[in-house]
Amino acid sequence: MMKKIVLLCSEGMSTGILVNKILDCAKKCGKEYDISAHAVTEASIYGADADLILLGPQVRFNLTRVKDELPGKIVDVIDMRDYGTMNADGILKKIQGMIGE
Repeated sequence: MMKKIVLLCSEGMSTGILVNKILDCAKKCGKEYDISAHAVTEASIYGADADLILLGPQVRFNLTRVKDELPGKIVDVIDMRDYGTMNADGILKKIQGMIGE
């Protein structure tokens, strides 16, 4: 079954670029994931059936709120350096480690 990963940021736009880069890296590794980007205000909508939820560093102050809204879900923050440099390979490795792949 394909793993669903949700990335959350302020508006879901800047992280949308990162999603495409992560999907490209995953494809090169022979992996397929359902990865999408959304505004952090939509966490409970899009995170409800996610295997992993990652927050952009600009919204990291929402970490506790998102964890409270989605109990039992794996929720973390993308490293600021990886996010800023669009290090899709590094973020993909973090994703794989967190979901046990």
